Amino acid sequence: MIVRKASKEEAARIAKMERAVFSDAWSETGILETMCQHTASVYVASVENTIAGYAIVYTVMDEGELVRIAVDSMFRRQGVAGSLLDTLIREGQDHGILLWHLEVRKSNDAAQGLYRSRGFSKDGIRRGFYENPREDAVLMSLCLETLSGVQEE
Repeated sequence: MIVRKASKEEAARIAKMERAVFSDAWSETGILETMCQHTASVYVASVENTIAGYAIVYTVMDEGELVRIAVDSMFRRQGVAGSLLDTLIREGQDHGILLWHLEVRKSNDAAQGLYRSRGFSKDGIRRGFYENPREDAVLMSLCLETLSGVQEE
């Protein structure tokens, strides 16, 4: 499996996966526009030239936000999401990202388990955040300063 930045030519395939995974799917145009923003990055995990999953992040100064992560149903439970997340964290850290944020559906125990396994902790609940179906979001974060032992002065 290879995790790398997505190309604009892959936006249509990412949008197709969006529609298969999310009830509030981003359009191909929305993904292309995101790819053009200097504060956004889109990554894909590919297996034998097939996109197995993708992730979209925003970064500002020393903070990152994971806004989308999805894995094609044929590739689930094969470490794709973990590889994407590990790459985002590692590359982010190389660029000075020390604090990561995300929100996840309260019912998505598998994703919450993945995030906890990478050091994310629960920060709170955003009531009624998701629609179709209506559901709370669990807010999670990862502070790399704490993990690396860096102390604030």
